[in-house]
Amino acid sequence: MSAYKSDFLNTLDERGFIHQLSDAEGLDNLLMKETVSAYIGFDCTAASLHAGSLVQIMLLYWLQQTGHRPVALMGGGTSMIGDPSGKDESRNMLTLEKIESNKAGIRKIFSKFLKFGEGRRDAVMPDNADWLLELNYVNFLREYGRNFSVNQMLARDSVKNRLGREQHLSFLEFNYMIFQAYDFVELNKRYNCRLQLGGSDQWGNIVSGIDLGRRSGSDQLFAVTTPLLATSSGAKMGKTADGAVWLEKDMLSAYDYWQYWRNCEDADVGRFLKLFTPLPLEEIIKLEALGGAEVNEAKKILATQATTMVHGSETAAKAAETARITFEEKTAAAALPSITIASDQLKKGVGLLKLIVEAGFASSNGEARRLIKGGAIRVNDISISDEQTLVDESCLDGDGIIKLSMGKKRHVLILQE
Repeated sequence: MSAYKSDFLNTLDERGFIHQLSDAEGLDNLLMKETVSAYIGFDCTAASLHAGSLVQIMLLYWLQQTGHRPVALMGGGTSMIGDPSGKDESRNMLTLEKIESNKAGIRKIFSKFLKFGEGRRDAVMPDNADWLLELNYVNFLREYGRNFSVNQMLARDSVKNRLGREQHLSFLEFNYMIFQAYDFVELNKRYNCRLQLGGSDQWGNIVSGIDLGRRSGSDQLFAVTTPLLATSSGAKMGKTADGAVWLEKDMLSAYDYWQYWRNCEDADVGRFLKLFTPLPLEEIIKLEALGGAEVNEAKKILATQATTMVHGSETAAKAAETARITFEEKTAAAALPSITIASDQLKKGVGLLKLIVEAGFASSNGEARRLIKGGAIRVNDISISDEQTLVDESCLDGDGIIKLSMGKKRHVLILQE
């Protein structure tokens, strides 16, 4: 039996989203009593969000699915400062034009997960630039500055870690946690926002907002944070050897996005199904129980469900079909030649030029370079333009195979010994 009465907290608990709660009983009762507005802030530091942001996006998705109102706060104002949380150095300063461009890209992502509108439960997307850029700094300090303890701010992990490593922390970034706390109070005034959601690295900043609300006469405010997510092997969520796993199709194809989930570690399948798909828990439990080669079927379901949420069901189905055809090509041993590479050599990485020659696509490194420059070479169906590329074990797909191609008809499988 769940520890919570409300559908929202019950869903988060069952699916593994909850790390910390500021007042579990009070929040649970509030969620049972009324439609609650809750927010997460997203700074506009890139043209798209990536898979590392999906836990937070799914929090807002489940909030709306259980009858409450998501507030997806765009950090147009705070993006001009930079959040020190989890950072070893200051962010590059973004121009106002770049922030606006990034914000437009992020809006497109949210429209795939949330229903926006004027209804009581419809999502809204305010921008903290609307109030932060209008602040009179002296008046702001007079009204709110006395409510912040520098001692407590210095004790925050985001600050303490940077200072402990003797890395620069600007006064600009030091202000970030004050503005985030003020955002909570401002959103309570404008949208009756009672709950802030976020990753566990934001706990201190969120609690500062709750405390500022209490001191400045707001309603009681609440916090829920999620665990910081990594893969079972400890890799950072949403990152690969090739870079970020973007949610925007112009930055990462739907097929590559599908493959990211398809190639997840066996130990992560059940957890990821709960966090990143809307599949019912009963179905997930059955998929979790699959072992051996059958776990690959669960991975395909994960990949298709996750891709559907971002790119739509038709595109997800096409990605799955492309993967199936590719797999069938790989399993046709009589049709496709193969090269076997020792595991320790593949771990270090093998030069692409060498592999092209070994595959018989070229007779020399010079000829191999010309093939690369001409766009004829692909690794796992991804065109390669850098002749310095190393092919290593990170290129292995879920079946332990790397596909090297020249043009549309010549393929060689690279196998790990």
